[in-house]
Amino acid sequence: MVLRRSAVVGEGARALDVYDFAFLAGGAQRVAESAVIALAERGLIMVRVSRVRVVGEGQPQHPVECAVIAACPRSGSVAALAVHAGLQRSPEVEEIGRRLAAWGLLTGSRRRMTRLGRRRLQAAEQEGSLPAYVFGGPVVLPDGPVRRSVVGAQPIPSGLGRALVRMGKALDRGSDSDSDSAWDSGGDAGGGFSCGGGGGGGSD
Repeated sequence: MVLRRSAVVGEGARALDVYDFAFLAGGAQRVAESAVIALAERGLIMVRVSRVRVVGEGQPQHPVECAVIAACPRSGSVAALAVHAGLQRSPEVEEIGRRLAAWGLLTGSRRRMTRLGRRRLQAAEQEGSLPAYVFGGPVVLPDGPVRRSVVGAQPIPSGLGRALVRMGKALDRGSDSDSDSAWDSGGDAGGGFSCGGGGGGGSD
């Protein structure tokens, strides 16, 4: 028992990045929300109501952000709902849950926070070095297109996730030309992503 307890404490002391803390605070949904907000704040994507479009030339540096980019077409528009649904079930986000469970911060099956996980999350929030939306979600953002879009991407029942992604991409293929013209004229359409980024970042 002593050895087992020492191993858990040692794993819990590992450095966590911003998306690890997002998962602790709100699961896969909060990770998806945080990734979209972070990319928008860095000017890599633009959000208009229910649509998302790439506008920046920079490269994301975290696998979760790369998953957002890779899930979307290179040109045309993409539905924010499909982006969120796909990202929440992506291998990159699932790996975060597995890793945090292995480190004793989440339970192994239902991915609920352990006492150790709660302590790490509370310490990070008190430290104040991470964005407020990591802990509180998009509702802490000022009113604007990013907040409205992310808040509007409601949690999706697991059986609907892949179907919605396929539907969103099919609709996007059929409306690329209309979406591009809408963006050019200030409408509510979006665009695609590309990604060449690498590993994670940040520590607590």
